Amino acid sequence: MPAPERLPAPGVSTTGEHRDLLALGELTVVGRIREASNAVLLCTVSYEGAATDCVYKPVKGERPLWDFPDGNLARREVAAYLVSEATGWGLVPETVLRDGPYGEGMVQRWIESADADTGEDGDGGEGTADGGPGSGLLALVEGEEAAEGWKPVALAEVGEGRTALLVHADDPRLRRMAVLDAVINNGDRKGGHLLPAPDGRLYGIDHGVTFHTEDKLRTLLWGWAGEPLTDEAREVLGSLGAQLADGAPLATRLAELVTAAEVAAVRDRVEQLLRTGTHPKPTGQWPAIPWPPV
Repeated sequence: MPAPERLPAPGVSTTGEHRDLLALGELTVVGRIREASNAVLLCTVSYEGAATDCVYKPVKGERPLWDFPDGNLARREVAAYLVSEATGWGLVPETVLRDGPYGEGMVQRWIESADADTGEDGDGGEGTADGGPGSGLLALVEGEEAAEGWKPVALAEVGEGRTALLVHADDPRLRRMAVLDAVINNGDRKGGHLLPAPDGRLYGIDHGVTFHTEDKLRTLLWGWAGEPLTDEAREVLGSLGAQLADGAPLATRLAELVTAAEVAAVRDRVEQLLRTGTHPKPTGQWPAIPWPPV
């Protein structure tokens, strides 16, 4: 029997192929990502002569969260993918909800992160040192001002009484991600959840703590806080608002994954973004930056 053909990283034309493969293919567990707080299994999935790598997060492997008592993290991850697709930005890898070797869970296409150069700010500042996910997009620099092409986030203690400025790239891909996070109320946008792909696209992963009705936005992407939304973002949000109307297909699908109150809260957040026309600011009622940040 010939080996399955491995699908390439998708452009627009292969997204549906990957989604069908993830939903219908045979899952084979090949390892576990032990750094994760919940069960995260690395798998291969094959179907009708095609194969790809993927991540499988079974609901049985989730640790209960006191502030997310409804539903499960797997369904929230699928909901985040659906909203990302509705924006047209494709910021979340193809994600499906299905049965697997350990029961129902989220299955998501594996993204091989590109090797990115560690950023330097032009003033001798040091970028991310490990070359891991988020490299070239986030940096710690000396001083209290960001260089051109970078947006300041916050001062951070780096040991021995020293502080450094946390900055992120003034990158349109990151700016779209910041808008998506504001819509889905992402409570955990860390540097390690940002994956630049070899084809130049940027993906966000780990969206289990999203869609809460209360403001839970925690992110490293505060550099645009209070600034006007781009024309592109306003256009996308207008379209998204229409897709979230009662009875619309997106709203109906989301209601199968999260609570009715949470769907209504998504709609309210989109309306608020359009009404203010600006990126949100930290409220001070919730830690604004996730820990650990990477």
